[in-house]
This record gives sequence, C-alpha cells and structure tokens, in this order.
Amino acid sequence: MNSPIRRLAVALAATALSATLFHFGTGLRPVPWLTWLAPLPVLVLAPRVGARTAFLAASAAWLGGETTMWGYFLNTVRVPPPLAVSVLVGSALLFGAIVLLARALMLRRRPLTAVAAVPAAWVAIEYALSVVSPNGAWWSLAYTQADVLPILQTASLTGPWGITFLLLGAPAAAAVLLAPKAAGRLRVAVTAVVVLALAVGYGAWRLRTPDGEGAEKVALLVTDRDGWVPVGSPEGRALLGRYTARIPDVAARGARVVVMPEKAFIADDATLPALTKPLARLAAEQHVDIIAGLILKRAGALHNTAIDLPADGSRPVEYFKHHLIPGLESDFEPGTRQAFVPGSGTRWGIAICFDLDLPGLVRDYRKSGATTLFVPAWDFDRDRWLHGRMAVTRGVENGMTVARAARNGDLVVSDAHGRIRAEAHSADAPFVSVVTALPTRSARTAYTRFGDWFAWACALLFLSGLVSLARTRRAAGPRRPPPARVTAPDPSMTR
Repeated sequence: MNSPIRRLAVALAATALSATLFHFGTGLRPVPWLTWLAPLPVLVLAPRVGARTAFLAASAAWLGGETTMWGYFLNTVRVPPPLAVSVLVGSALLFGAIVLLARALMLRRRPLTAVAAVPAAWVAIEYALSVVSPNGAWWSLAYTQADVLPILQTASLTGPWGITFLLLGAPAAAAVLLAPKAAGRLRVAVTAVVVLALAVGYGAWRLRTPDGEGAEKVALLVTDRDGWVPVGSPEGRALLGRYTARIPDVAARGARVVVMPEKAFIADDATLPALTKPLARLAAEQHVDIIAGLILKRAGALHNTAIDLPADGSRPVEYFKHHLIPGLESDFEPGTRQAFVPGSGTRWGIAICFDLDLPGLVRDYRKSGATTLFVPAWDFDRDRWLHGRMAVTRGVENGMTVARAARNGDLVVSDAHGRIRAEAHSADAPFVSVVTALPTRSARTAYTRFGDWFAWACALLFLSGLVSLARTRRAAGPRRPPPARVTAPDPSMTR
C-alpha cells in the first residue's frame, strides 16, 4: 500500500471513529463519557495531514455524528428543511474550521494556544447562537454531562459554557500531546490536569452541601394525550374530572403545590370558569395550589398559559409563556411578566417548558428572589431526557429547585445541585404522579450574579488565538519556493 493510500485510509478511519463517538456522545440521549472522546481522532489526525483533508475529515465527522438529529428536526419539531440543513451542515463546517485553526497553531509550535482555541471558539459559537437564535442554548454540548454531577456544578460558575469548554479542551490537550514534534508538552499536560482537577474538585466540594428536605411538598400530575381539548366540551370536562379525582390523593400525601402539564385545555374568557371554578374550589378544600396549563384566547390573541389556583382562595395568577417554539407556536403571543405562587412571596416562580431552554429567564427569576420553579411542560417523548435535563441545568446554573411536569415526557424534580429528587416517565401508566419534598436550601451562584462572563472570555480567547496565528505567519514570512537544483552538464550532450 503506497503512502497516499495509507494516509487516505487513516483519514477515513479517524473520520469514522469521531463520527461514531459523536453519534453516541451527543443527541437526544448521549453517553456522557463518549462526548469527551469524540473530537479526539480528527484532532490527532489534523497535524499529520494537509489542511484540506483535516477540514473535510472534521466536518464529515461532525455531520455524520449528528445524523440522528435529522429525523428529529424534520419530523418531530418540524424545522423547515432549508433551516435544518443550514444548522447541521453549518455546524459541521464550523467544527471543521476550528480543527483547521488547531492544526495551524500546532504546526506553528503554539501548543497552549491551540489547546485553548478549540474550546474557546466552540463556546463563542454556542453563545452567539443562543443570543441570535430563538432556540436559545438548546444546541449546547453541556447537556451531555447533565447526569455527571461533579462536572455539572461548573454551570453554577460559568453557565453551560464552562462545561462545553471542558468537553473540547480535554481532547484538544490530548491531541497536542500526541502531535508529532510537539513543543511544550509538559506545560500542556500540567495546565490540562490542573484545569480538570479544579473543575472536578469544585464539583465535589459543592455536592457535599446538603439541600435539606422540608415539610412542603410538590406533586406532578400528568396523563398523556395528543393535542388539547376545549374545557367546556364533554371531552374537556371528562379530562378535568380525571385530574380533579386524583388531586385529593396527592394532597393527602402532603403536596402543597400540584403541577399539571402544558396545554392540556383550551379556553377563552367565557369558558375559562369551567376550568378555574372546579380547580379553585378543590384548591381551597385541599389546601394546595393547583397550576394548570392551557391555551387561553383573549382579546384576539392566543397565549400559552399556566394558571395558578391558590390554596388560600385568592385571585388566580396567570403566567404567559415568554419563549415560544419557532414555527410550532408562531400563532401565540409571548408573555412579558414573571409570576409567583401566592403566599410564597417570590420564592416560587412559574414558567412553561421551552422557557427553560433559554438561560436568561431563569436567571431573572433567581435575581427576583425565586428559589423554586414550577414548570408545566409538553415534550415529544423521544427528546424527554434532553429537554428535562436542560431544565435541571438551569437549576444548577442559578441554585434553584425545578419541578417539571411534562406530558409525552418525564416528570422531574431536581434540587439546586442537579440531584434528581423524583422522576417518572409519563407513559408508565394512564395517569402518572410523583410527590416529593421540596429542598429547604437554595444556592447563590456566580452565574446568577455575573451572567455569561465566561462566554465573553472565551470569545476574547478565541480572538487572541487568531491574532497569535496571524503574528506567527507574519514572522515566518511568505513561503519561498525551494531553490532550483543545479546539475553539471552531461558531457555526452556537448559537442
């Protein structure tokens, strides 16, 4: 086998291996330890092949690894095909460009800069997309580590961006250490070990703090069904009756708040009392707050609404979903105000499903004093783990308890450190409920106070990497062609 064929075989093998690792290490239900390994094969390959090969291998690896998302985007959340193509192909090209940057820095003997540039560039891209895209931080790699609690605690300092940095920084460091004729291996190894040790040590230290278990409990109550029903119709009254029949049971188990799923009903101001009156009466009788999800038609607009019927019989509290799913909720009017459970002060806030895909709203609630969020939700079943763990991550970022009741999804209660207090799948039974005590402790976090500071730091670090590369190229000067070989004339050719 000649050398070009051997190089091609190695490039194809590295591409296939990274694609396989990305396939299982990202997506809707990732294997978390594979995420750390996924970029490594193409990063190791990069300094050993030409720039074009390195770029194509990295781009193909990312695109191949994301194949599971094609069906989800097109068939489940119904993303328009041109947009789905632009997201998946565009992200693959960006990953290829970042690997190309790392290759250039490695070849120019800038090992630490190469290690930092890879995660910093990807964090900057994730953050930029979270700002300009209506999908928020949905795309972040950080959620792959939502069940790895020591690593997840990094979010309380940096938001999801610090976790992404670790995920790509570790394989970038390994690739530099394995690079041919690598300079500064000791510095790279020491720096990588120190950063990882600090992250894991911080996570372990934070997890030593107990969140406590109070007397107040939350109940999540869900039955799966497609669509929503008019609250005044026979079907709507039957569904409401099924819920009200089960609320006394969870109240007897100590529930202080009952959370029902998103968009179970549809009503307008004329038919709304058919929902609120029975629930308000039951809330007062059982001494529980009942939070129900519905579509509310009001003044010619549709609102995705969570309505709280207070235990003290006071006026219902309405919350309109702030962040609407692009395309699927284009007919709805977004809300602009926070809402809190009466009698809790600002301790207990209310949000809805997709609201927790964007870090900003949860951070604003925490700044307002909320320590717990009650969240009616509606998932697509296959994304139930990912969507639920996004909510868990928001809780860790801001030191909050999150209680999320999702139909076609998971019922999850997590504490301020991301520990799962209760969890059930909505398809496990015709009616599923979980009841668990609310933690007594919340945690003030640096992320709540300083926001996305780490993402901005990564953007600056990425720019410094580009500047460093440009300076190195200028110092090296333009490439000169090799000198022509001069040979003596052949005597036989002379006359």
